[in-house]
Amino acid sequence: MKQVTVHAAKTNLSKLIDAAMAGEEIVIAKGSKPVVKLVAIPQGRFKLGLLEGQLGDGPDFLAPAPDSEVWVWETDE
Repeated sequence: MKQVTVHAAKTNLSKLIDAAMAGEEIVIAKGSKPVVKLVAIPQGRFKLGLLEGQLGDGPDFLAPAPDSEVWVWETDE
């Protein structure tokens, strides 16, 4: 774990980001007091369309409702 001051972090932010992306934990300190930890966000864990083609067709929510169901919404019973 590497600790740097706020001033050093401002000056070397790109290098610190590269180090964090390489797996290193960077601690930013005000004076000698650690206040922030800079770590990389894990990439590639979320995939859109993971179940694409496996669930079948879903309902068409924009299609008109059949008359057999509409009467329920239009009656006061």
